[in-house]
Parts: sequence; structure tokens; C-alpha cells
Amino acid sequence: MPASTRHHRALAVFVHCLGILAAVPALPTAAPEAAAAPRPPAATPQPTAAAPRPPAETPQPTAAAPPPPAATPAPAATRPPVAMVARVTEPTPPSAPPAMAPPTRAPASAPPQQVTVAVATESSPAPRYRIQVRNVSNSPLETTVRQELPPGASTTAISGGGRSTPAGGSATEVTWRLRLPAHSTTTLGTALAATAPGKPLTAPTCAFTSDGSRPYDCATATWQAAAAPAAEVTEAPPWRRYPVLLGGLAVLLLISAALVWVWRRRRGRRVTAAALSTGGGPEGGRGTVYPRPAAPSPVRRRRTPPVWMLVGAAVVVLAGVVGTAGWTATRQVAAIDTEKQPTSGAWVGTGVTGSLGVPLRESAFEFTVYRMTCGAPGTAGKTDGGGAAPANGRRCEATVGVRNVTGDHQPWHSELQRAYLPGGRWVSADESATRTANLGRDVFADPMAAGTRMVLPLVFTVDGRDPPQQLELRSGVFSAGVRVQMP
Repeated sequence: MPASTRHHRALAVFVHCLGILAAVPALPTAAPEAAAAPRPPAATPQPTAAAPRPPAETPQPTAAAPPPPAATPAPAATRPPVAMVARVTEPTPPSAPPAMAPPTRAPASAPPQQVTVAVATESSPAPRYRIQVRNVSNSPLETTVRQELPPGASTTAISGGGRSTPAGGSATEVTWRLRLPAHSTTTLGTALAATAPGKPLTAPTCAFTSDGSRPYDCATATWQAAAAPAAEVTEAPPWRRYPVLLGGLAVLLLISAALVWVWRRRRGRRVTAAALSTGGGPEGGRGTVYPRPAAPSPVRRRRTPPVWMLVGAAVVVLAGVVGTAGWTATRQVAAIDTEKQPTSGAWVGTGVTGSLGVPLRESAFEFTVYRMTCGAPGTAGKTDGGGAAPANGRRCEATVGVRNVTGDHQPWHSELQRAYLPGGRWVSADESATRTANLGRDVFADPMAAGTRMVLPLVFTVDGRDPPQQLELRSGVFSAGVRVQMP
């Protein structure tokens, strides 16, 4: 056999042995699984294994006998090894469980609604709203319906027995107390006095429980007057625009300066030609025998435009350029929207500002603030941390609709929902008071499921007599959020 073949075979045997040795440590892991099934009865056979021992001792006097009697204890000798294997494999630690992702919080689903609200506007010269309140439950319910009117608006007609009451400040609300049979729909209506043409009016409406503490559902609608035909805006003719006038004036001045310069140059040439033609020799123009020496011709200097002309032209051109640039910059600055919030940098999405009852969308949520009410100063209870509230503190409750507009569940936090007070001060949502207003349910504990919508009260504990001027709502720390101006 060639040496190379022997070496290859020896190497193959060596590698094969290494493979067997590497596979041996994996065998005990399978042994506990096989021994796990008979482990419960393994404790009971121990007395039976000890029972045959006396018979095993009785044959000892006959141990000198031939081997046939020694073959009888063989069945008893086969059982102790099984018990021995079980004892040895018991201390073997179990294998590590497979890697698993940490459990995530289940998204919160909105509780089933018992009452739904829908609001629509009518095509009319004056604002008119049609409200539909539907009881989708299997039992009759008593509800209180409130419609917030825009500041300064007054009602001209209210259907369904509603009444108009002041809601603080210049705002007014219309209230109905209804008893809804099971699976019934009630239609209400309001009409407002005519307003300035082209001014939109938003009137959010909410249905509350009979005591008016917890909202069932809310809806909103914006009345927009019929758009009047826009007047045609004609641009000024070119000769009446400032840049064109400045440019024309500059060109006219340049042409005038060029004409003056050309006229003076030609006039100088004529004077020189006349002087040369009239000048004669000492003989009166008669010829001589001897030629006269040639008179040197006068050195003609190249004429250039005068300095005053160059300076004047430069000033005119500079004035035209500066005037055109200033006029363009003024128009661009006037076109800048000064009310737009800056949303560049690390913010996600675009910041949006709106009024009460207008749906405002940010990166993950669509917020709609339907109502804001504040208690009397000094009526606030304990704060979120359990301490005493300010002496003149009070609770302001905002009825907010939140919709998850993304395709995944989204968390949100109470610390990011803020109410801004006069002077730039702000407070976050009172988590304990919000939980109490939601009947013990923590609305911030679980993320919102994709596509779901909730209508819930958010409570803010403020101090002073002035109510919040603005609400800032956002889904995340880096979200641009929305800002709602309070009336």
C-alpha cells in the first residue's frame, strides 16, 4: 500500500474519532428526556428492587455450585443499572430555553360605544347644523348632548327642546337632555345668525352620560358659506411697474449721455477741420521754387467720455439695481407666513395649529379638542403626586378625541400633553385626575391599536383665575405635535 494512502486512511480515522468525541457530550441531553417519562414510577420500584435482595442472598451458600444457579439472579441484576442511570442523570441541569423576545404590552382597544354622534351642515345662507344621536345598545339610555358654538355666535332656531346657555366668556352652548330608546336615532338641529361672508364656523357636539361627566362620543362639522365669485385681479401694465420704470429711466439717461458725447466729439472734429482749411503759408498760398519743410501734423488725442458722464451713468445703474433688489426683497418678505410654527431640525412631522373642534393631524395621531371647562378656583383636590393642590388651584377638563392614523400601535404619555397658561407657563396632564375622570381607567398605560379612536377627558390642574389659552398635544417626544387655541 502506498504511503500516501496509509496517511489518508489514518487521517480519516482520526477525524472520525474526533467527531465521535464531539458528539458524546450531546448524548446526556437526550437521556433526561428519555428518563423523564419513567421517572414517576422510578420511585416506586425501589422497594421492589430491594425485595429481591434476600432471595439473592439465599443462593450464596450454593455459590460453589456450577454456574447455572448464578444465571438466575440475572433478571434482578439488570434493574439496578436503570436506577443507577436515573440517579446519575437527575442532577444534570436542563438545557437553556430558546431566546425569546420580551413580552410587549397589548394595545389598548377602545371600549364599545353605546351612543354615537354625527354632525353635518346644510347648504343655506346662514349656518345650520344637523345632529344625529344614535343609541346602539340594547337598553334605553339617558344622555346630555352639548353643542359648542363659536365665540360671538347666536342661535336663531333650536329643535328638539334644546336651550342655549352661556358657557363662560363669549362662548355659548346648546344643551339637550334626551332619553334614547334602544337602537333608536334622534335628529336635532340648530340655526345660527348670519355672519360675515367667507368666515367658516365650527360647532363640535358631544353626547355625555346623564350627569354630564363622561363623554360617549363626539363629532364636529364646519359650515362654510358659498364661495362668491372671486374678483379678477389684473396685473398693472408693464409701464406702471417700478422695476420697469427704473430700468427705463436708466436706459434713457445712458442714451442721452451717449448722444451728448457723440455730439461733442463731432463738433470738435468740425472745428479742427475748419482751422486747417483756412490756415495759409507766408506767401499767401502761392507756390515757391524751393519746397517748404513739412510742418509737423498736430498730435490728436483720443477723446474719451468726460468723468461726470461716467460717474452719472454708474450712479444711475447702481440706483436701478438697488431699487430692483429692494422691491423684490420686500415682496418676498411680505409673502412670509409669520403664524407658521417652525418644524425643522429634530422634530418629526409638521406642527399644526387650529381652533376648537377642528381635527389636527401630526405624525401618528389625529387630535380633536371638542370642549374645555374649568372649575372654580380652589376646587382642585390632590395633585398627581398625592400632595395638596395649590390654594387657588382648579381642574380644567378637556374633551379630546384621539385617532391612531398609523398602521401600528402607538404609545402616548401624560407628560407630553400640556396646557399653556398666560405668561408662557404650562402644566402637564394630571394623570391621577384623568384616571378618575375615566372611571379608574388609565388611558396612558397601554398603546393605542392601529386605526382606533377614543374620546376621553384630559384633566389639567392649574392655578390662578385665567383658563388655559392653548393646548399642546403630541404622540412622542420628538413629534411636532398640534396646538389648539382656546376661545
